[in-house]
Amino acid sequence: MNQSTGNSLRHQFLISMPQLADPNFSSTLTYLCEHNEQGAMGLVINRPTSLCLGDVLTHIDITIAPGSSHFHDTVFAGGPVDLEHGFILHSRDNRRWNATMPVTDTLSLATSRDILQAIAEGEGPDMALVALGYAGWGAGQLEQEISQNTWLTCPADTDILFNTPIDQRLIKAAAKLGVNLDLLSHEAGHA
Repeated sequence: MNQSTGNSLRHQFLISMPQLADPNFSSTLTYLCEHNEQGAMGLVINRPTSLCLGDVLTHIDITIAPGSSHFHDTVFAGGPVDLEHGFILHSRDNRRWNATMPVTDTLSLATSRDILQAIAEGEGPDMALVALGYAGWGAGQLEQEISQNTWLTCPADTDILFNTPIDQRLIKAAAKLGVNLDLLSHEAGHA
């Protein structure tokens, strides 16, 4: 799958279906940052860790500016892969960070220390979500899981990504499709 054919699920939400028993993904909402013929990569955006951004920045020796509004920002469990690394999904602007991948015209994914330093100094992007680890799928794996009714997909919404309370994100994404997850069976089936 690739973006040029219009089959990419980049900038889509993956809504876990009730029958998904994998503890890494049960009751999760995942934002897909990349999806192509090699596989897919995303961040779970409704699984908070016990860490706040201040904890992470202190751990990597970045000092937060006094009075920073970001000290208590939630850090998410982005997925079961590469748990020791941070991933910052953020709004795009004119600034360039050392390790950034554009996702859309308005969003990018960064993995570099300089963006964390800027956030600590109050000079970071307008919107940012920090996650430890990511969710990854090999070639064809995500497509197979979708065909088995493990996931629903819908276009991503930046309001859900950055402004919706964490415990409401999955519900709001499903509602975009007119789906009430509480009414779905935990048994997979095909019509």
